[in-house]
Amino acid sequence: MIKQALLICLFIVGFQTSFAQQNKPYQIFDKEGTAVSIDQMFKEAKSKDLIFFGELHNNAIVHWIQLQLLKSLSQTERKLILSGEFFERDDQLNIDEWFGGKINEKNFEAEAKLWNNYQTDYRPLLQHAKENNIPFVASNIPRKYASLVSKEGLESLESLSEEAKKYIAPLPIKVDMSLPGYAGMKEMMHGSGMNADYMIQAQAIKDATMAFSLFESLENKNQVYHINGSYHSNNYEGIIWYIKQKFPSQNLLTISTVEQDQINSLQKESQGIADYIIVLPTDSPKSY
Repeated sequence: MIKQALLICLFIVGFQTSFAQQNKPYQIFDKEGTAVSIDQMFKEAKSKDLIFFGELHNNAIVHWIQLQLLKSLSQTERKLILSGEFFERDDQLNIDEWFGGKINEKNFEAEAKLWNNYQTDYRPLLQHAKENNIPFVASNIPRKYASLVSKEGLESLESLSEEAKKYIAPLPIKVDMSLPGYAGMKEMMHGSGMNADYMIQAQAIKDATMAFSLFESLENKNQVYHINGSYHSNNYEGIIWYIKQKFPSQNLLTISTVEQDQINSLQKESQGIADYIIVLPTDSPKSY
């Protein structure tokens, strides 16, 4: 409790400092770089079947906006599914048992693979979902399998057991190395000594698995709200590329997050990376 109280105090101090310097803690822009209100973004999100919120994992303000969007979406009559990168698919049983009252929260947290900022940043989302009967879908590939691909390539997954393959998108998956995001990743890794193709394949199997995790909900015509690192959905690539292989006309909306020294205008390089871009001060409060 003391640790949590300290984190909250640090959040408030950081938030107030940022607010004083910028007069506001964030600004939202559309893809053309025009400033819009948070209400406009929320209103459009309600009309979409699939919403991707690309986050900066450690930005505390981002997680507050995520929670407000979840509350807004949960006020409609549509069947809503919350999903996120921050849980791996082999934790789904733990989540279902906690949501279903079969185990308590303490036991859930003891058994699940929690990110280090789960308590401050993701637990409020899960709590709201549980209290409002919103199912949660763990979408990410188990880390150990992505790590295997980064070392040995996609073919290494073929040797896994059928039980293990249940937690991965159906094999083989297609990887388009020419996609700008993957090509840029390869360029950044030039000279690193790592196998760039294997690292891209590891990124792709994450993207493909997160997309596959949403297929059932989309086929059932549910509204899906997915939270992931912005690099998994920026420029309508990553997870979205795999979604469109299955659902080419999917009615979706993307949100991305960037940090800038000033937030009154959107830097040119961030224009067009998503339908909405949330700009936050570089000194905004961080959870780690």
